[in-house]
Amino acid sequence: MRSMSSANSSKGIAAIVGVGPKLGCSIARKFAYEGYTVAILARDLAKLSRLAEEIAREAKAQVFAIRIDCSDSKSVREAFEGVLSLGFVEILVYNACEPVSCQATKFTAISLESFERSLAVSTVGAFHCAQQVIPGMVERGRGTIIFTGSSASLNGFAGFCELSCGKFALRGLSQCLAREFQSSGVHVAHVIIDGVIGMPRSSRGNRSMDFTMDPDALAQTYWHIHNQDKSAWTQEINLRSPSGQIP
Repeated sequence: MRSMSSANSSKGIAAIVGVGPKLGCSIARKFAYEGYTVAILARDLAKLSRLAEEIAREAKAQVFAIRIDCSDSKSVREAFEGVLSLGFVEILVYNACEPVSCQATKFTAISLESFERSLAVSTVGAFHCAQQVIPGMVERGRGTIIFTGSSASLNGFAGFCELSCGKFALRGLSQCLAREFQSSGVHVAHVIIDGVIGMPRSSRGNRSMDFTMDPDALAQTYWHIHNQDKSAWTQEINLRSPSGQIP
């Protein structure tokens, strides 16, 4: 685990699972700027540590890098032992997804191992991570869990059954948890990303024909969901790229 600041946060931990240079990094940066201690989790600890140092330096916040393999329940348990040693988890964002090719893959060419791993990362990993934090949230009577979906959460696309099946199941998990734990004060939401995420607009320059989604703008929506009044919680939101629907 890496930290770049000695500042303490009384707000709890924002745990962001599945952090790369785009959406995960933007969400982590947003919560760090808002005064949260942030734990970022992914498989590649070297890259993750560099992101943690960058975010911590920019936001002057505590940011910890913790390795996790969401397809391995033992790895999830060990990772969250590290997260919970930092304090209570106020928000969990599950952003992990097994990388898939942009090109359609014939169904008969998909191996069972590949299909099972995609389900393990997209859904089983989300199940394990949620189980690590929900008991504490219920005990405190508050907390937020946000699952990141895609247009493949709603529609099956030819050649993308690995992605669609995992994302369909993740959406179902989100709906079940939202209905079970809302009365306990735990806000569970599903965010559908309907488009291609690019780099933050601030780093793109003036490219007027760039139709990718700005991860910093998406992160603002995650922040808004976390801060909604309990009387009007969002359980699902669809964020669409100007270029239209892309799996």
